[in-house]
Amino acid sequence: MPTILYEDRHLLLVEKPIGLSSQLVEGGNSLPHQLEQAGYPVKPVHRLDKPTGGVMVYARTDQAAAKLSTLVGQHDRFQKEYLAVVQGCPGKANDTLTDLLYHDVRRNKSFVVNRPRKGVREAVLDYTVLETCATNEGTFSLIQVRLHTGRTHQIRVQFASRKMPLYGDSRYGGIKSQRLGLWSHRLTLPHPLTGKALFAESQPDWSITPWCYFKKI
Repeated sequence: MPTILYEDRHLLLVEKPIGLSSQLVEGGNSLPHQLEQAGYPVKPVHRLDKPTGGVMVYARTDQAAAKLSTLVGQHDRFQKEYLAVVQGCPGKANDTLTDLLYHDVRRNKSFVVNRPRKGVREAVLDYTVLETCATNEGTFSLIQVRLHTGRTHQIRVQFASRKMPLYGDSRYGGIKSQRLGLWSHRLTLPHPLTGKALFAESQPDWSITPWCYFKKI
């Protein structure tokens, strides 16, 4: 049974396990499928990549789904914060990264590009370095990230383009591992029906790699 962080008749805030699809999968297992099996049929309104775990929200009614779908694109109100483990250490302890990203749908891969063209969208995030440590696998930094846009693989490609790929992200040049160093840590949003401020937080398993290299926050 997935961990439910908040529930009412209109929505669920839940913790997505690593390796599980956040969307319905034809003939396969997924978080919506598991929730339905547990008596919580839901309607997806946003997504997390399969290798990424952590907090996300699902609608339970059509009315909430319509309002949440609009809210997801309002990043000043629908605020997503992540924990990421990157190779090396950023030159600044905190900064804003702004890039133009192109997502190749056929290859399911995003790229930083130099100029606007069809399919290119701006990507913006803020980050703060929480800790840097040397390990037998190399030097890594634990980073807190807040997204201002929601592009495909945004965190992964923005750091990889600066030669700081995420731990385990071999698609973008990181070392190979069964785990990706990315976790959906906090989600803050107004309730789509009442406007009440909602907040949920999820922690990675600090006993396993790569999270075990750092102090629990």
